[in-house]
Amino acid sequence: MKKYLLASCFALLLSSCSSVEKHNKQLTELKSEKALKKDVDFAYKKLKKMHPNLYWYISKEKLDYKFDSLKTTITKPMTSFAFYKKIAPVVNEVRQGHMMVYPVTKRWTKKETKELIKKGTGPFSQFEFQVFNDKLYVTKNKSGDKSIIAGSEVVAIDGNNTTDLLKDYKNLFTSDGFNQTYYKYKLGKGFSGFYSNEHGVKDSLLYNFKRNDSIKPVWIKRKANDTAKVAVNDTVKTEVKNPVEKIILTKAQKKALRKEEHRKKSVFGYNEETKTYNRNLRFIEADSSVAVMKINAFAIGNHYSFYKESFERIKKNDTKTLIIDLRDNPGGRLREIAELYSYLTDTTAVFSDKSEVVSKTSLLKGDYFKGGSIATKVVKGIFYPLYVGYTFFKVHKEENGKYYYATSESKPQEKKPNAFKGKVYVLINGGSFSASCILSSNLQGSKRATFVGEETGGTFNGTVAGRMPLIKLPESNLHIRVGLMLIAPHHKTATEGRGIFPDVAILPTLEDKLNNIDPEINWVMEDIKKNAPEQTASNN
Repeated sequence: MKKYLLASCFALLLSSCSSVEKHNKQLTELKSEKALKKDVDFAYKKLKKMHPNLYWYISKEKLDYKFDSLKTTITKPMTSFAFYKKIAPVVNEVRQGHMMVYPVTKRWTKKETKELIKKGTGPFSQFEFQVFNDKLYVTKNKSGDKSIIAGSEVVAIDGNNTTDLLKDYKNLFTSDGFNQTYYKYKLGKGFSGFYSNEHGVKDSLLYNFKRNDSIKPVWIKRKANDTAKVAVNDTVKTEVKNPVEKIILTKAQKKALRKEEHRKKSVFGYNEETKTYNRNLRFIEADSSVAVMKINAFAIGNHYSFYKESFERIKKNDTKTLIIDLRDNPGGRLREIAELYSYLTDTTAVFSDKSEVVSKTSLLKGDYFKGGSIATKVVKGIFYPLYVGYTFFKVHKEENGKYYYATSESKPQEKKPNAFKGKVYVLINGGSFSASCILSSNLQGSKRATFVGEETGGTFNGTVAGRMPLIKLPESNLHIRVGLMLIAPHHKTATEGRGIFPDVAILPTLEDKLNNIDPEINWVMEDIKKNAPEQTASNN
């Protein structure tokens, strides 16, 4: 039996290595003109069948022309990646930010992956980047070379001009609709991914940094991780001026601490990758009159408990003003933003429209079995017939001839008993996208909040997202992510294809970022002080 298991494991290992080798071989293979044109037709046909509002921002005639013109540009065999750079801009003409073309990239075996991790942090991950005025800047240096000052412009990488790279990468994705604010945030955070997709994962990079008109070339190599492990002992350090006092914890106290840490991670949504909490609530005045709720994304953790506990604290502290920070929030769960809205609205309200879909069965094209262990997939398989039946009967054809999927958010929802009645400010920028925009649309449409910052990256009137399967193009093996549900807020605007505009426009500068200055928060605090008597009267 033991020999059989060893033989099976060895066979699986060989199969895995063979699969990776076969996958990587296709990266340099040239695909024929005929095959790639076939993929163009296949992609457009799939979009027509799956996307509920394909011609929202472009007419059918124009999109037909774009896809037909694409085929005329394919005049010779090319690699899958070269084809990716041709088809992505055409797919992006639909102007749906959730829809994206993914290239075929190199894979590693488990052994290679472990070796790469052992080598340490890559030359991109040692910096944080941000785009200002179409230029790429270092906003945080985590490398061992401390001569690289935050605020330095990255003018070239391995001889590739970054201005040209930014222009090139901007064609590989899109915002929702016609706004332009989303691009710089996506480019800043996604730059390393775009570069690595094209040039591969590197152990070293030659950066050209520009500071005060002086250009400095610097080689950044993969940095070995600090393997020194912090010992977890039974002591807690207290903040005292004298030598640190050690408190010996009992088993019961240690157990209680672990339980509380687990609860906090669950409720606040702990992100293991960034080592930060997804949701936070803090009070920035001595009398707790001002609360700041920072939400990085509407995902991870038990949001029901977070909002319940947060608004109980806000009520207990008699907080007069709530600042909701949605800057750089890419979105997330519809049910979470509807839950938050029920703590902010002053009446029973419908949060969103019924979700428009293509047909009775289009939602069944969603990636139901995606993710999870083998055991999870087995359980999903058992319940799949119920899922099919439930999904099918939840979709109805209405008088306008379109199909809609009814959600609980499309029905009237009562406000929470302890809903906040005070002044609300919402901070937004071009990184605010998807669900954060749907929440903002309803708050602005109901005149419930004052918005400060920059036009959002997502549109006011909704987005196409929800279930988002990946379509695999059979010849090139590229994938296209497609949203199956048009999710629209209850409140709308006559300005189509643009985001939520701030009531007070403030655009932070690079200097603000480097000096940890928050001009949006500063403006809000000044406005609170200026209107303090008026706000106190309105809360009574």
